[in-house]
Amino acid sequence: MSKPGNFDPKAYWQATLRLLMTTIAIWFIVSFGAGILFRDALDVVHLGGYPLGFWFAQQGSIFIFVGLIFWYAKRMDKIDRDHDVHEE
Repeated sequence: MSKPGNFDPKAYWQATLRLLMTTIAIWFIVSFGAGILFRDALDVVHLGGYPLGFWFAQQGSIFIFVGLIFWYAKRMDKIDRDHDVHEE
């Protein structure tokens, strides 16, 4: 975390990249992992009468992605505030 008035672009970029990599990892696990790779294991559980792997591939991942957008925006705002580059 930077001190106010002392902007460190390298620290800001590292924090931003760390958040981006975390977001991409979650996106990959949910879309490719739950929808394709782990589908057979998830199909043992049923949600609303449908196998969980099918549910993730068809609509569950969309709910996760929308939540991921809000989570990313909140975390990015925190990074901006910590590095004193936020907008009012």
